[in-house]
Amino acid sequence: MKKFLPLLALFSFAMLPAQLQDSKVADECFRKADYKCAETAYSVLADNERIGKLKSQFYNNLGTSQRRLGKTEQAFVSYQNALKADGNSIQTYINLSSIHAQRGSKQKALEYANQGLLLDGENQEIFITRAKVYEDLKKNDLAEKDYQYLISIAPDNLIAKTNYATYKKNLGKLDEALKDYNQLISEKPESLLYNNRADVYLSMKMYKEASTDVEKAIKLDPKFSLSYVTKAKILFDMNKDSDACLNLEKALKTGFEKYLINDLLRKCGNK
Repeated sequence: MKKFLPLLALFSFAMLPAQLQDSKVADECFRKADYKCAETAYSVLADNERIGKLKSQFYNNLGTSQRRLGKTEQAFVSYQNALKADGNSIQTYINLSSIHAQRGSKQKALEYANQGLLLDGENQEIFITRAKVYEDLKKNDLAEKDYQYLISIAPDNLIAKTNYATYKKNLGKLDEALKDYNQLISEKPESLLYNNRADVYLSMKMYKEASTDVEKAIKLDPKFSLSYVTKAKILFDMNKDSDACLNLEKALKTGFEKYLINDLLRKCGNK
């Protein structure tokens, strides 16, 4: 029996380059926003993988590809399979928290975020996820506490700072949010920041400033899909519906998840 082991080991290692190449193909499909291609590739990788951590990673990537395609229920199953493959995957808890929130199960979303934090009590992405869940649950004091704590331990976390500024905007604290974005842009003029400041200007009905900022965001990163959604909102507010709908199409083509803009799409006659 022993004489067959070297051959089997050699065969197993011989499969690794092919698996690695397939993984690169899947990642490239995802990077190019070809989510149908990514879904197919990650599905094959997840089915064939035997190492738990890698299998979980492929299922997570499969689920995210499916979400980008609007296949929420299939994505939910993929994330559950990721958890079965590796119960210690932080990314899985983040994804399950997020998708439960999307499906309206806010309490479940909170439970998964808390479980993730038990594995890694200072994971920045989970804190951001939980803070957003607290916002959805209208537990504003807890959301603010999470944002402030995260910024205290990770002062360079741009997403935490932008989410906190947007949180202020959502509470109607527009002047505070605008002040935050002015400061952030002065430090690091990025597409995300210009887009989010444009959203604040939109809430303030300052359409000229909003339009200027969203165009800067698009110029800096033409593939940043959220900017096209923000531009569409501005155009809808200015009664330029046709132009707004064209920008929603661009948002979808650059990878924006359709379920997030269904209300806007209905204005364009899309069901």
